[in-house]
Order: sequence, then structure tokens, then C-alpha cells
Amino acid sequence: MHAIPAGLTGFNVNDPIPRCMRWKDHMPSTRDPIVYQRYMAARKLWRSKIEWELTLQEAQSIYADVSFAAEKGDWGAKALLAYFYRTGLGPLSSNHVLDKNVDKMVAIARQAAAAGQPWGFYDLGVAHQYGYGGAQHDQNIAWAYYLKAAQLGSPDAQLALADAYSDADRSEDEVAMLQCAFRQGHGPAAYRLGIRASVEARYGDALATYQTGVKFGSKDCADALYLLFSKGHWSGIESKEWQALSIMGIAVDPERKGRYEAISDALQINPDLKLGRLDEFLPLPPAKLPAWRGIEDVITPEPDGPPTY
Repeated sequence: MHAIPAGLTGFNVNDPIPRCMRWKDHMPSTRDPIVYQRYMAARKLWRSKIEWELTLQEAQSIYADVSFAAEKGDWGAKALLAYFYRTGLGPLSSNHVLDKNVDKMVAIARQAAAAGQPWGFYDLGVAHQYGYGGAQHDQNIAWAYYLKAAQLGSPDAQLALADAYSDADRSEDEVAMLQCAFRQGHGPAAYRLGIRASVEARYGDALATYQTGVKFGSKDCADALYLLFSKGHWSGIESKEWQALSIMGIAVDPERKGRYEAISDALQINPDLKLGRLDEFLPLPPAKLPAWRGIEDVITPEPDGPPTY
């Protein structure tokens, strides 16, 4: 067993849960607009295709622009560059530009943690959990990093703690952590809460939560609603669930099914999409469906003003 790093506290599943914080509160309030625009253009290009579809020139451009923005201090770019070091960039010999390098990935995470960035603490937790990039394989250290990340508002860390509370039969605390992440627009938390609501026969809550998760960009939530409108139910046509959903006006609906399928396909390629106009063009029953031109109808427009986190 290794010593827990200075500034961290060991995680005890029986301790009180951390306060519900927001990761954005720990990010710089503004960003250099020129650096940000170059980073976002690269990110949008990367998210515009499945990675093996990128040309060599596109992959090279993405890496160059993200590296430039990271060197200029943009924390979003640093996080994406760390991801590229963890996974590589360009999966084919025809577009390969970067090999995996977990040592460099962990080095960026350490920079982020030193600057108080929640995602840096979370990434270091993962590194210690699996023992890569020079981080010792130590569960106690990993969970100390997860706790710190959750205290700073990392939604991924809040989900990790939710899992720990679930394993310890602390159901209310599990939900509290899921709600913390959900309130930050975290799609995986929405999906977990939607499943929970369905299992607890709170079908209206399940529908609303899945719909909100789709707005957050959750493919899993879109798939759940695609399945619902494919069959008119989730668990079976003779179930109490089916009866309750029927009363709510839920039935087989090919048009809704097709729209959620199109959204799911788009999110498969670009999970960064935010669909803030979903209720306008794809409302839940009993609302009538308006005309639909495609996924572009529901995407949240880019905000005006200087870029912020």
C-alpha cells in the first residue's frame, strides 16, 4: 500500500457524501477567443466522422490545432490532447498520426490536478485504479482522487461515488450523487436515473429523465426512447408498465421511433451534441409532432459572446 498524496483524503464509503459541486466553478471564467476557436474547429472536425473515416490530412490538422491550443493553456484542449494520448489518433495506417502514450496522458492530468481542474483528479484516479502511465496500481489512491474530483464537481467522479454507495446499500446517497451529475447536464447520470425510475414504476419520471438525457447528448437515452416507440413498452405487452404507459398515451409510433433513431445515429458519431430544442421538434406524447427536417432542427445553436467553460 502506498501513501495517499498530500492534499487528498482517503475515501470511506461510510462517510457523509461530498457537497454537490459544479466542475465549471473551477474553470477559468474566460478563454482566449482565437485559441478557443482553433481548438473548437479541430474538435468539430474530429467529431464530424467516425475516426477511421478521417483522412491523414484531417487527422494531422486536428492534432496540430489541439496541441497548439493546449500549449496556449486552454484546458479543454489539454483534456482532449490527454484523451488522444490515452487512445491514439488515427486508427488506420492510412490516417495514423499519434500512438498511445499514457505517460504523456498522465503528465497532462497531473498538470490539470495541480491547477485544481476536476477532470485532472478524475483521470489520475483512473490511472491509479489501473496502474498505467507511471501511476502506482493502488485502489486507495485511486479512490482518494475520485473523492477529490467529486468534491470539485466532476460528474464522472460523482458517478463513481454513486456506484460505491450503491454497493454499500446507501441508495439515497447513490441517487444524490447521480442527481449532482444530472444537474450538470451529464448524460450517463440521466440514463442511470431513467432506468431507476422505470424499475421503481415511476414511468412518467423515466420518460422525462430520458428526454432530458437526450438533450444532454446521451445516446443511451435516445436508444431507450427509440425502443419505447418501436414497441410501445419496455418490459412486455401484458405488464403493468405497458398498462401505465398506455394510459399516458405511449404506443408504437414510427415517426417518433425514426426521429430518435436519427438522433442516436448522430450521437454515435458526435457525443458532444447538445439538443436543447428537442422538446420543440420531438415532444413527448400527448403533444403532436411538428414538421422535422432532421437532427439540425434540435441542436442547440452556438452561443453568442466570448467563449467560456
